[in-house]
Amino acid sequence: MSGRDKRLRWTFSSDDLDREDESSPEASAPGRSTRLITADDLDVVLQPIVDLRDGRLFAAEALVRCRWPEYASPVALFAQAEKERACGRLGRPIREVAIARAAGMPLFLNIHPEELSSRWLVRPDDPLSFHEGELFLEITESAAFEYFDLCRSVLKEVCTRTSAHLVVDDLGAGHSNLKRVLDLEPAIVKLDRELVKDLDKSHRQRVLVRSVTALCKDLGARVVCEGIETLDELKAVRDAGADFGQGYLLARPGYPMPRPVWPL
Repeated sequence: MSGRDKRLRWTFSSDDLDREDESSPEASAPGRSTRLITADDLDVVLQPIVDLRDGRLFAAEALVRCRWPEYASPVALFAQAEKERACGRLGRPIREVAIARAAGMPLFLNIHPEELSSRWLVRPDDPLSFHEGELFLEITESAAFEYFDLCRSVLKEVCTRTSAHLVVDDLGAGHSNLKRVLDLEPAIVKLDRELVKDLDKSHRQRVLVRSVTALCKDLGARVVCEGIETLDELKAVRDAGADFGQGYLLARPGYPMPRPVWPL
């Protein structure tokens, strides 16, 4: 970890934030910069995550949507924000909208890896500090591997300060070192859609998912299976020992949040 990363603290002035923005090579670029996006330009939809024992609602995941046509895709939105070194600035209004819409509800929030070295995430007045329900902060498997030191320091400190739980998302999407990812001691691991897709049709895949699920649970992490789209996939992930499920079969994202369907 660099000396700058080690010096990250929870209190920064607005002037500090402005100076950091001005240092970006993209800060004065003409056109529709993501730096101009405010909470009024953002929409957040909520997708239920359910308990696989009985289909009861466990939590909701917040998913951002930008009202600017050129950033209708969240991938395009964050790709541009990353180019402008503005992921931290963008994350703040996203959390503002998400937490307002999920007041008091257990909530999963995605953290872009570039936010880990941003002064926005660590400010004590961040909306994270004011959510009254349980918080689950998600970092992708690849980010957990590539930004391991920052995850272990900054993100875990944010979790401690806000009583949030660390979540590793998209496990199985890449080729990272499983031990290194689990060394972060996440409270929850989310298995990638590629491990869930057609799970009922592949014996080898079911063996893999059962093994990964058992390992995660032995190490103290509960397991969410993402992308459940068929009844047979739902039965397969439940048989594999997963704790929670998420996917279009159960509920699509929306606001107000749709009531989950339980077909078993």
